[in-house]
Amino acid sequence: MLLTGSEIVVECLKEQGVDTVFGYPGGSILNVYDALYQHSNEINHILTSHEQGAAHAADGYARATGKVGVCLATSGPGATNLVTGIATAYMDSVPMVAITCNVNLPLLGKDSFQEVDIAGVTMPITKHGYIVKDVNILADTLRKAFAIARSGRPGPVLVDITKDVTANKCEYTKMPITEYGKKVIDNSTDIEKALEAIRESRKPLICVGGGAVISGAYDEVNEFAKKVDAPVCDTLMGKGAYDGHDALYTGMIGMHGTKASNFGASECDLFIALGARFSDRVIGNPKRFAENARVLHIDIDAAEIDKNIRTDISIVGDLKEVLKELNSKIDKQDHKEWTAHIEGYKEKYPLNYDDSVLSCPYIMEELDRITKGQAIITTDVGQHQMWAAQYYKYSKPRTFLSSGGLGTMGYGLGACIGAKVGKPDKICVNIAGDGCFRMNMNELATASRYNIPIIQIVINNHVLGMVRQWQTLFYEKRYSQTVLSDKVDFCKVAEGLGCEAIRVTTKEEVAPAIEKALAMNAPVLLDCIIPEDDKVFPMVPAGAPISEAFDAQDLEKQE
Repeated sequence: MLLTGSEIVVECLKEQGVDTVFGYPGGSILNVYDALYQHSNEINHILTSHEQGAAHAADGYARATGKVGVCLATSGPGATNLVTGIATAYMDSVPMVAITCNVNLPLLGKDSFQEVDIAGVTMPITKHGYIVKDVNILADTLRKAFAIARSGRPGPVLVDITKDVTANKCEYTKMPITEYGKKVIDNSTDIEKALEAIRESRKPLICVGGGAVISGAYDEVNEFAKKVDAPVCDTLMGKGAYDGHDALYTGMIGMHGTKASNFGASECDLFIALGARFSDRVIGNPKRFAENARVLHIDIDAAEIDKNIRTDISIVGDLKEVLKELNSKIDKQDHKEWTAHIEGYKEKYPLNYDDSVLSCPYIMEELDRITKGQAIITTDVGQHQMWAAQYYKYSKPRTFLSSGGLGTMGYGLGACIGAKVGKPDKICVNIAGDGCFRMNMNELATASRYNIPIIQIVINNHVLGMVRQWQTLFYEKRYSQTVLSDKVDFCKVAEGLGCEAIRVTTKEEVAPAIEKALAMNAPVLLDCIIPEDDKVFPMVPAGAPISEAFDAQDLEKQE
């Protein structure tokens, strides 16, 4: 059938199973929005308050559902406003297709009004980027974009379309979705080496990364851990891929990981990384990381092997499929002494906080109790992010959504909206510091416009908490530009943007406020006032080995 380019865009979205898009219109993309208007009963469009919010919402939708998230923006500043969200998705391997429209083809390269080479701008932060100048290749380009976004190690793909292409016509034929097979490299030698190392190990430690979530390897990871009989830690991105309530679970590893996990990594004789990329925030000093261990690394991306940590054994392939093969060949191991040793660390060095005052850890524990650990938690970046990772117990994948690689302040609210749209039956809560919340708090207007019932918890200490913590510990308390002692009233802001608001100043108010917010079934903000000098512990100084993790008690002993 003969269709315009804008109609082809919509038909391709339907063809790819897209039910929701997030975006913001403008001149160059008007034809596409006109076509969306004609199909509003088939594709739900969420108008965000800012294009960055659209990118984060598409990201949150993708992380929560496992589908490809889609965001739309017009040329120039509309497109560049997507950049931070695209980079966030790229760093955390989130499948996303960002569709932008540019000026007419004859105007390209002439500094035309609202013209930007967005394909060039985003080249380093996308799996692939296209600029479509011919309507005859538009459909195939969009199909390739979705296939690339979801295949292998997922990631964002940009499709920029000149405005005249969206108006031009050509024949369109519907095509089935291109499916890519699981990427498992047939290398029995590496599988056998891994099995041999596991059988020889007396002190194995398993580290679960974001790849375990992406590959859907929840059951396989659980079976693997039980067969190997090894303690299990996770990275920030791996939250929920292994049950946080399980006896073998030791907590997060790295800069703000538990002592049990960090000491375990430093003492193990086999470190097994499952879909993890050995981020600097995980490994600390790379020369001192797991220095007593052989390293077994399983990852779908060959570029991650030996990038940050030299491995002894590596398997490149889809984690779910690799673990299926390993599980079929592993006999049940027995490491009672080792697991008991790590259990001793868990008992000796539990996570703790000052329970005499209102604090984020207490709020997270109450939220965990009231929601029975079944909520989707999104976060921004900073102290609250670490507390959310430490004190809410994640038992299922795709329930902790956070900007791990890029560390994007302002990510959480848009992501929470996207997650709730994608998973309407789930409780969705965003945890933000007051500094982060200022970045994209305008997205509360999006939540109220569509009556998306999310809960926005602001951990309000009137400072940039994580930066202040570093200034306290390493900069002799020189608090340069980290104090937010102004007159902003977040409750009034929320109400002004059409949401309900509750201020929480004591521990006793926390549970009633959360229960009231849940009962409202509307977008609600909780402004929780905590002390300005609360700190996240344990902590590892930048560049130090993770075995040197310290907490408040250690600091008191030093003093």
